[in-house]
Amino acid sequence: MSSLKEKYQKEVVPALTERYGYGNVMQVPTLEKVVLNIGMGEAIANAKSLEAAEGDLTTITGQHPIITRSKRSIAAFKLRAGMPIGIKVTLRGKRMYAFVDKLINAVLPRVREFQGVSRDAFDGRGNYTLGVKEQIIFPEIEYDKVDKVRGLEIIIVTSAKTDEEGRSLLEMLGMPFAAAEGK
Repeated sequence: MSSLKEKYQKEVVPALTERYGYGNVMQVPTLEKVVLNIGMGEAIANAKSLEAAEGDLTTITGQHPIITRSKRSIAAFKLRAGMPIGIKVTLRGKRMYAFVDKLINAVLPRVREFQGVSRDAFDGRGNYTLGVKEQIIFPEIEYDKVDKVRGLEIIIVTSAKTDEEGRSLLEMLGMPFAAAEGK
């Protein structure tokens, strides 16, 4: 069992139960899944870039990504329906906990001039979205083998009902949120 899941069960569940007064352990918010997404506008012109990004995402997650395709045609972008425009991976279970653990303890501290992640990137239902500007902050990525620096989006889906509960869950798991401004 990963250290993060152990921490969740031994420390986070009792703390959240006490803070929000849950009557049942099943009401305590938990991590459901983590989705990593790379939107690739350049895939329209350069199909090889999709393969390189696919390799990077596979290296980062240890899981093969799926290709996302456009739903409709947009003439201004030379985009037709069904063209590949990105890739994504959904992590659950052990891989999800291992990834979040790695993200909190190894990846985010490697970001230059890191002051913490935004407190406001919640969607209203307790899910958190984090944008990473470059994939090279992941320790598995070899800098010499990178063809192009790409950003990616990390969506952490929780079972929390509100943003406050989701924020509490992630804080207790160790997510380094930026200090609240003006408070």
